[in-house]
Amino acid sequence: MSAVVSTGSTSGVRWVRWPAAHTLADGTESLPADAARIGYGADYNPEQWPEEVWADDMRLMREAGVNIVSVGIFSWALLQPTPDTWDFGWLDRAIDLLHANGIAVDLATATASPPPWLTELHPEVLPVNRLGETIWPGGRQQWRPTSPAFRRYALALVEKMAERYAQHPALSMWHISNELGCHNVYDYSDDAARAFRTWLEARYGTLTELNRAWGTAFWSQNYSSWSQILPPRLAATHPNPTQQLDFARFSSDALKDYLVAEREILRRATPEVPITTNFMVMGETRGMDYADWAAEVDLVSNDHYLLVADPAAFEELSFSANLTGQIAGRAPWFLMEHSTSAVNWQPVNQAKTPGQLRRDSLTHLAHGADAICFFQWRQSLAGAEKFHSAMLPHAGENSSVFRSVARFGGELARLAEVAGSRTKQARIGILFDWDSWWASELDSHPTELLRYKAEAMAWYTAALANGLQADIVPARSVLAGPGLADYDLVIAPMLYVVPDELADALAGYARAGGHLVVGVFSGIADADDHIHPGGYPGAFRDLLGVRAEEFGGLLAGQTVALSGDLPVGSTGSLLTHDVSVAADVDVLARFDDGPFPGVPAITGRTAGAGRASFVATVPDRAALVALVGRFATDAGIHSPLPEEVHGTVQLALRQSDTREYLFYINHSALAVTVPLGAADGDLTAVDLGGSTLAADSLTLPATGVAVLSRARTET
Repeated sequence: MSAVVSTGSTSGVRWVRWPAAHTLADGTESLPADAARIGYGADYNPEQWPEEVWADDMRLMREAGVNIVSVGIFSWALLQPTPDTWDFGWLDRAIDLLHANGIAVDLATATASPPPWLTELHPEVLPVNRLGETIWPGGRQQWRPTSPAFRRYALALVEKMAERYAQHPALSMWHISNELGCHNVYDYSDDAARAFRTWLEARYGTLTELNRAWGTAFWSQNYSSWSQILPPRLAATHPNPTQQLDFARFSSDALKDYLVAEREILRRATPEVPITTNFMVMGETRGMDYADWAAEVDLVSNDHYLLVADPAAFEELSFSANLTGQIAGRAPWFLMEHSTSAVNWQPVNQAKTPGQLRRDSLTHLAHGADAICFFQWRQSLAGAEKFHSAMLPHAGENSSVFRSVARFGGELARLAEVAGSRTKQARIGILFDWDSWWASELDSHPTELLRYKAEAMAWYTAALANGLQADIVPARSVLAGPGLADYDLVIAPMLYVVPDELADALAGYARAGGHLVVGVFSGIADADDHIHPGGYPGAFRDLLGVRAEEFGGLLAGQTVALSGDLPVGSTGSLLTHDVSVAADVDVLARFDDGPFPGVPAITGRTAGAGRASFVATVPDRAALVALVGRFATDAGIHSPLPEEVHGTVQLALRQSDTREYLFYINHSALAVTVPLGAADGDLTAVDLGGSTLAADSLTLPATGVAVLSRARTET
């Protein structure tokens, strides 16, 4: 299979296959295929509008600098009006028009939502929830990932799409389905039950091994036939925890298997066209293990939306963009959807403030996105998302949103040289693990108040508060590729599921000279969600030189005082341990009160050539910021930013073979000046966007982002 490489790329990643240069409808020439560019566009739904509107769309897209759009995502019912009829005419005309105006097409396979005739003809494709209730048509994604009937019709549609558009010159990328698992990740139907049994038989081989893994001797759950096994449907009380964990794994795999089925059809028809699907690395979306899915696509794409009720919404955006870049292996990735302003699906939907569209977009770019796209191009007049903002709002082109969109399109054209560069690896890695996310939040635990994503986010924002860069590293990468060798500090927040090989790898990292920090409720269980016996934190007990016999759960709002090398008034919350320590362990802080007064709360220990530390509670923000600062200093890591802008300005870096690109991102609603020194090198402006660069300082406006460049010195 031939590779399609982004212009100027040092990554070798398969990227958008930009159309060859051609004469446009107005007589001008389009850019050549190898011209450097950042992708810019949106979901385009021409089927929602009379065709006389399309010409106006083309004019305004070109004015805004749009160079790629996603087409056909929810068009199955129009493309196949009945089981035996097809209508591609409107889509042919739309794609031809886009090509004539120099706009590339990310063509969806249109399988995201089945048409009403299919669910009427085959109601067995409809998902079933854990209560046994059918999820009926009327919304979207009303299909089972394991339904043979759905696959038969959906894959036939994919074949038709591939056959019809394989040679179209506008086709730049295939877009499989849409947000797989957004509404149908967990299906408890009979189809799912059959597929779940097949998955379990492949995983365990024998019922004896499954019974061992699931601990079925408890509560008389021992299985004597595969046919007895069901998804974890509504039960009288507390379903088997390993059954629940395996069902989460299976559900992610079932969607991935469907993704692969579509991909294989497209690869046979168009081996040279890259294939993607839009992940949803955002908020609490957790059903899909995207670190596992990444190998199945040619380039990683992501959808991200801010949650306005979250006081750390922008930090969550930065976290998710960072994680997406790491899932992509620090290669360029595609931001498929975010919003120009308000969305429609939150309890309260707030418009973005001036400058926020630019800041949010450039934060994704800073973390490796080589395409910045929105949902959607023209704001709908009807349907469930009619109040969702768009590039072209209800108010039309004479609007602040469209003016911002067009202005930002011009800015991305000036940032074209950044395309193809990779994100620069940080010296701090924060592990992120879907198994731990799924398993740590199951019922029947010492507390149900702990939240995995919140814990990982807290450590990330504490690094930002110290002016430090940190990578959000999928835990599965620890056992593959270069692992953690290039990180000086690795933090494992709430790493609840720790198989022996992962524990060995992390211990090896520390003993080889790294600094490992283990957070609360870590090392507790193995891959089967069985407790590591001998005392907590189980898998890390010997490495850390600590041992706990009990958890001390704290009620919501309850705290324990911490004393030691921490800010005055530091507290812990949610969970504590009754920690005892080996003679060679340094106690950095103790619990002053709570369930275990006087007991060590934060410890450190020399481990071979490195160090291993343990944090036995959830520290408050000030304490956590101080801890991360101390751990970083101990690991020889210092912020490239002056202390006066720590926590206000984030610095993110990308690099090509010859240049380093520095994104200075102002988190605040006030202007801020960043002093620059000799260590910052000979900086030149790529795009200031209202910022001011002087010989010794950079002044950023409120929510401003400046992109600077300097020669790359290290190899």
